[in-house]
Amino acid sequence: MMGHFVGADRDTDFLLPPSLHEWLPEDHLARFVVEVVDRLDLSELTRQYAGRGSRAHHPAVLLSLLIYGYATGVFSSRKIERATHDSIAFRYLAANTHPDHDTIAAFRRRFLPQIESLFVQVLLLAREMKLVKLGRIALDGTKVKANASKHNALSYAHAQKIEAQLKAEVSALAAQAEAADQAPVHEGMELPAEIARREARLEALAQAKRIIEARAQERFEQEQADYQHKQAKRQAQRDAGKKPRGRAPKPPQTGPRDSDQVNLTDEASRIMPVSGGGFEQCYNAQAGVDTETMLIISTHMTQATNDKQQLMPALARIGALPQCLGSVTDLLADAGYFSQANVQACREKNIEPLLALSREQHHLSVFDRFAPDEPAPVTDDPVAQMKHRLATQSGRALYALRKQTVEPVFGIIKQVMGLRQFSMSIVVPEFETLV
Repeated sequence: MMGHFVGADRDTDFLLPPSLHEWLPEDHLARFVVEVVDRLDLSELTRQYAGRGSRAHHPAVLLSLLIYGYATGVFSSRKIERATHDSIAFRYLAANTHPDHDTIAAFRRRFLPQIESLFVQVLLLAREMKLVKLGRIALDGTKVKANASKHNALSYAHAQKIEAQLKAEVSALAAQAEAADQAPVHEGMELPAEIARREARLEALAQAKRIIEARAQERFEQEQADYQHKQAKRQAQRDAGKKPRGRAPKPPQTGPRDSDQVNLTDEASRIMPVSGGGFEQCYNAQAGVDTETMLIISTHMTQATNDKQQLMPALARIGALPQCLGSVTDLLADAGYFSQANVQACREKNIEPLLALSREQHHLSVFDRFAPDEPAPVTDDPVAQMKHRLATQSGRALYALRKQTVEPVFGIIKQVMGLRQFSMSIVVPEFETLV
């Protein structure tokens, strides 16, 4: 009966050592990753190795493991280490070596700025392969959950309450320590250890308060700039003999509010509204995507909930790309990015903005879809010009590329690759005891 089955002999040794090349298909993603990484200039990474001590794993190997891990949904450094034993593809990438998880995590943390700069080299390589030439870019943001709970947050009011309690306890314990010779101490209580524990918590608490206060100052400076802009606009209306409409803006208040919070697990993240309702501890990830190839050409991360302030940082990153990649001609974005300043910023960069002025209307009637375009307005107002362009048949067709360009990219990253949450800050252990 055994003659009917394929033999499964695990005991006979190979006559010649096996080759990983023979076990991996020619068109496998791991081969492509190695080819791409081998063509990158990694001198910024390699020159930072002193050459002392034990031999280090080459940056090309560690970078290949990270890229392939991210592309296949393996993000944990421990899982990547395990995969170099269990997976042929990871064994191939690591050249049959096994970097431990500490090495992989330290490499990722140490060289994050340099790894980000390699992104431009990848775009240049894509251009060489005729995969990208800049033209129309769709910009959008997506909320990515932090690796932290929104419930593990400390408000400024609660921080002050805990601070007062801890200071009172330290004073009481110090007084009891001075009187320890006259009065007995509770069994099991070690006064020096109890005092040291509370002093450590007070220091961690002070750090949390400093973070909240720094954020409050940033908010005040932004609100103050907006207030002055509104005041100047109203004064200009008065100078022109017009009465300003609406209520006069109130000057912003300096200092933190009682409700201002910092997350004790990931202080770089923020509580943000998410699609479907509710709030989560998140980051706001921004991406500019080429409409023709769906390649990401610019990225940045922000803690701001609103997208309106993210267009100019995206323009700065796009403007810093090598000229050989081409020039951006059109920028497509939804109503969250619209402002007169953003429209003007695009024009100054010789980029035609197509920013929705409000939520787009779905299911236009057949008569509206095929109606002839209205004549262009005779005006120098860039917002009025953009509004007319958005209402034309060609403008609507161009703007429609936005949704079918950037949203599928976010879908692939989150759903297919499984990158749905991450952390951007180092945990402060003392924070864990504050809530």
